[in-house]
Amino acid sequence: MSMRGIGVGVGAPKAVSAESLMGGHFRWFDFVMAAFVTVLLLSNLIGAAKLSTLWGFTFGAGILFFPLGYVIGDVLTEVYGYARARRCVWAGFGAMTFMAVMSWVVVAMPPADGWTGQAAYESVFGSTWRIVFASLLAFWAGEFANSFVLSKMKILTKGKHLWSRTIGSTVVGQGVDSVIFYPLAFLGVWTTDQVLTVMVTNWALKVGWEAVLTPVTYGVVGWLKRQEGVDVFDEGTNFTPFSARV
Repeated sequence: MSMRGIGVGVGAPKAVSAESLMGGHFRWFDFVMAAFVTVLLLSNLIGAAKLSTLWGFTFGAGILFFPLGYVIGDVLTEVYGYARARRCVWAGFGAMTFMAVMSWVVVAMPPADGWTGQAAYESVFGSTWRIVFASLLAFWAGEFANSFVLSKMKILTKGKHLWSRTIGSTVVGQGVDSVIFYPLAFLGVWTTDQVLTVMVTNWALKVGWEAVLTPVTYGVVGWLKRQEGVDVFDEGTNFTPFSARV
């Protein structure tokens, strides 16, 4: 074991408290955080604007990839603890905010004479500020709820039954996300019945994706724990979301 209790070799992970790892460095954490932010940005940027129909069912194409952000969020909390997952949530929130501001600036700039792509550009990148605000708030609250529930469940289950933590935390996190996003973004634009139908349907699909990807989560979590040499439990952790300290 190296300083701060972080393993340097591959082997059985050692159960440690999150407090003992404060200020330490992990081998793979930066890469997992980069994957988290990448999936978050691309699923919102590329997938959000397109509706697709498969087998008679219409849905936003981004729903195929957005839940991967929750899977990676689960991996971050399970392997590295709440504090480091919290740092990733703030990184993702900052990246989404910059993306929204940049999209607004670029769309608002006057097009050059002869350039005919403005209408198409606006349809893809011209989200209203109501939707942008709803998306940011829902992501922030949902991710923190997801991470908090998983972390607490890990302590209660003594690190056993990973599937119960990943699915249970997603039920809560995606529930918070959906309850905030759809009413804020579409209530008054869609009928109440439409808002409720889309909200429940998309929540169920996202939770279903999490369940389907459970074997993948098990594999990634197990590999990372062996690589890092630790199994972090958030005993004594300060769960305030208003911090980026690790």
